[in-house]
Amino acid sequence: MAMPKHKISKSRRDMRKANHLKVKSANPSKCPQCGEPKMSHRVCIHCGFYKGKEIIKMGE
Repeated sequence: MAMPKHKISKSRRDMRKANHLKVKSANPSKCPQCGEPKMSHRVCIHCGFYKGKEIIKMGE
C-alpha cells in the first residue's frame, strides 16, 4: 500500500479541492426577438418571448 512521504498541509489540500467548486460565469446568448443578452432556456426579461412565443406581456 502506498504511503505519502510528506504531510500535505490543510491549505494545500484545500486549494486542490477548491478547483472543483469554482463557480463558472454565466454565458448569455442573444435573444432572437430583441437581440438583448439573455440566459439560455429562460424567458427574455426585455421582450418576454421564449422560443418565439410571447410568455410575458410587456408594457410598452
